[in-house]
Amino acid sequence: MGTFDLNLARVFVLLYETGSVTATAETLHVTQPTVSYSLGKLRRHFDDELFRRNGRGLTPTAGARRLYLPLQRALAEIDGTVRQGDLFDAGSMSGRFTIALSDLGEATLLPRLVATARERAPGVSFTVRPFDVEDAEGQLRRGDLDAFVATPVITSHLTVRIPLFRERYVLMVAADHPRVRGDAVTPEDLAAEHHATVFGPSGHVTPRALLGAHGLLERVAVDATRFSMLPYLLEQTDLVAIVPGYVGEVFTASHRVRLVRLPFETEPIEIALYARHESSRSPAQRWLVQFMAEVLGEQVSPAQLPPSSRR
Repeated sequence: MGTFDLNLARVFVLLYETGSVTATAETLHVTQPTVSYSLGKLRRHFDDELFRRNGRGLTPTAGARRLYLPLQRALAEIDGTVRQGDLFDAGSMSGRFTIALSDLGEATLLPRLVATARERAPGVSFTVRPFDVEDAEGQLRRGDLDAFVATPVITSHLTVRIPLFRERYVLMVAADHPRVRGDAVTPEDLAAEHHATVFGPSGHVTPRALLGAHGLLERVAVDATRFSMLPYLLEQTDLVAIVPGYVGEVFTASHRVRLVRLPFETEPIEIALYARHESSRSPAQRWLVQFMAEVLGEQVSPAQLPPSSRR
């Protein structure tokens, strides 16, 4: 059957995950003919076509589907062992990364990410794309994205989900709202006000779901497409809006709005980082994922703290 080395295993795993010779070549920093040559060796070694071309790329055969998990897990274990103890000089890191964020992420997480990168890795730059819940996982597989941050849980064996932090929801109102006073509202107060909500491709649907669960959707006066417009809208009107606590804290620092406790408990949401499996990342992507997880992870929103601690 001939020899079989780790480089062939890496080519196979990347072809399986991306469905693209181009994306595989870019990740491995080799030419497309090199990947095609490796695919030929893989086909001869396993005596299987492994991948068939379709209109959108490569589709794995049944034989390839049987091989994927064993090879992916073996690569992950080997890579983890080899990299133990590796030291990385972030100051020498350079390159441009493409990440996807919701408009909430752009307004609240991106400044923290970029500020830290300017300090630790000034050679790094970012291209930010809008997060699309329907296509983000596909963009990651195809190599169009290096990573994305999202609230919706996207389950796929081709990507990994790295939890960053958890959030609860609060009510955001104008700092001088004519009726909402104090730091909490009653159910009657909430029902009496008109609301602003957001509906779009970011997958952040909980605020509307909460209003629907309490029969308040008819109180929605504005249904817009971007969360980042909310503080501008609220500080100039008497509308109110349900937002994640950390996001609300960021907005209160730059707008004439304040946060109020909701009259009911909400399930905490978990914001997570999505990326390819570690064995399928380029060295630069491995750095990026570790960097983003460190900078954005384990944030504790004031909305999660008990009332006596929110000072």
